[in-house]
Amino acid sequence: MTKKRYLTKSRFTLAIECPTKLFYTGKCEYANQNQEDSYLLALADGGIQVGELAKCYFPGGIEVSTLDNDEALAQTNELLQKDSVTIYEAAIATDKQLIRADVLVKNGNCLSLFEVKAKSFDCQEKNPFTNKKNGTIKSAWIPYLYDVAFQKYVINQALPDYEVSAHLMLADKSVTCPTDGLNQKFLPVKDSNGRACVKVLADPTEADLTPPVLCKVNVDAECEQIYAGTDSKSAQSLSFSQRIDQYSDHYVSDTKIPAPISITCASCEFHTTDEDEELGLKSGMKECWKAQLGWKDEDFECPTVLDVWYFGKKSELIEAGRIKMSELLEQDVTPKNPKPKKRPGLSTSERQWLQIEKFQKGDKSIWLDRENLQSEMDSWEFPLHFIDFETASVAIPFNAGRRPYEEIAFQFSHHIVQEDGSVEHFGEYLNAERGMFPNYEFVRALKAQLENDNGSIFRYADHENSILKIIYNQLQADQGEIADREELCEFIKSITHHNPQGSDERWTGERNMVDMLEIVKRYYYDPATNGSNSIKQVLPAMLNSSTFLQDKYSKPIYGSPDGIRSFNFKDWQWIVNEDEKDIDPYEMLPEMFQDVSGKEEEILSTDKQLGDGVAATSAYIRMQFDAMSDYERDEIQKALRRYCELDTMAMVMIYEGWKDLVQQN
Repeated sequence: MTKKRYLTKSRFTLAIECPTKLFYTGKCEYANQNQEDSYLLALADGGIQVGELAKCYFPGGIEVSTLDNDEALAQTNELLQKDSVTIYEAAIATDKQLIRADVLVKNGNCLSLFEVKAKSFDCQEKNPFTNKKNGTIKSAWIPYLYDVAFQKYVINQALPDYEVSAHLMLADKSVTCPTDGLNQKFLPVKDSNGRACVKVLADPTEADLTPPVLCKVNVDAECEQIYAGTDSKSAQSLSFSQRIDQYSDHYVSDTKIPAPISITCASCEFHTTDEDEELGLKSGMKECWKAQLGWKDEDFECPTVLDVWYFGKKSELIEAGRIKMSELLEQDVTPKNPKPKKRPGLSTSERQWLQIEKFQKGDKSIWLDRENLQSEMDSWEFPLHFIDFETASVAIPFNAGRRPYEEIAFQFSHHIVQEDGSVEHFGEYLNAERGMFPNYEFVRALKAQLENDNGSIFRYADHENSILKIIYNQLQADQGEIADREELCEFIKSITHHNPQGSDERWTGERNMVDMLEIVKRYYYDPATNGSNSIKQVLPAMLNSSTFLQDKYSKPIYGSPDGIRSFNFKDWQWIVNEDEKDIDPYEMLPEMFQDVSGKEEEILSTDKQLGDGVAATSAYIRMQFDAMSDYERDEIQKALRRYCELDTMAMVMIYEGWKDLVQQN
């Protein structure tokens, strides 16, 4: 028997992004880049834990746990016969739409719908969902409000005799967590089907739940605005109900809704990687472009306007039918160098045209503003310090007195380069203690490592500067006794900058960190990065182009007695060539749990390698749970230390590559 197809709330919100995605979702023959990351992302943002905590604020509820739609609908219908009832995961359907409501409360003829979201919200903010100028809904809230509006619509259609009110349940950043360990009562795991779920290790107490860290926000007015079509500046050709009918009809009949090519294609999850193509998976994005543009496979070998870095005219050029990078003209970019020149190096538009022009000419050579880069480097003071932070922000705080999504700095790595070119992994910090708020100890450890000289300090992007300012504010606001509060605050100010418009407190520290990302943008461009400035793209490009780095790091000198000191690697070789191309160092990181077969251990972790920040954050969050074995905890700590050490070593190698380039004739 064929399973009946329904338009669900997740499919509806997917169609809001792009209606063509409805055809590709759930089909195993199409690659879906979101599937692999869904569990890690759910763990990192706390979504599955928030969903379980929300039930605690509606005690006595009955859960409809079956995944079979017919059974769920029958159970929900039976429960709705009661005069008063609270239902978790209530199933309600029309002929073509089905929802599973997070929480549904019935009191007589009134139904209260609660959609739980792991998103922060300030209950004290006035008109939080709408733009001040025109009253339209803020783009950041569109996915959440459309989700709950769809559910309310389906309930009204399926149960027209009820009065329905809609609510979002959100993480309230205006309150602090009342107790320690609330987060650790909800252990994220995977069920037998590989789906993310939560195991409740201990029922929250009344003290845990007062005051609530989740707030209930009525959104009936916003739902009516969406139904009336006044939620957005851009007029829709179809009304809300017509869009639901269109999406439902096409999903139920499994037919594609053609959508015009747009800038949203850049973030389409239904695209293939080289590995996907080897597995024979299809690219939904390619299918769309072939149908809309008449492209053939060879057309996709050319980069497009979507690949141009930080370019604001993408939509305009797509509408004009000029999509390939080979079709772009200099007047499309109008490269300008502001006068008077605010800073040396390339402007944004100059860099955009450089990327386009190099592609059009087939020029794969590195562009370098040698003079200005040399001038910048001459201003740096040795020894050079390279630092990288790993952080987490969870919806349900780990500690009493902390707010939802308040930043936690749990790890840093620190490399030093001396004036003679010698390199060493000088220090690191990792908080592995369960239940500890690490931020102040984190800054103390960082201060101890950086305060012994006046050498220049380097970061890659603004993350480290932002985190230190957050910790500065935490130190200022903390009512507890902190003996070295002033010392820590002065240290933070000495290595950061804070210059917002209208702020009473502004500063630029005498050792304000040097942002290597800004140096990349202004002085250096390698076509091998395909326009990306991410360190994950810049490092492999640099390694593939620098004979100096290849000669140095193709030998196992890293972590060797006579080579470069390392805390976490031994006799390591950063450059390994395979198929005439150097392997990305992040892909070479050792796997975890290699000897687990000989141990009777239950491994909570789902990934065996930490290769990005989301995985690192998720690993730290898992370490907060007592359920983790000592073996797994040790393996994760070693992986976190290696990953963070590579981040700062990557900065060192990029610096060494620049130094080599500027010294060449």
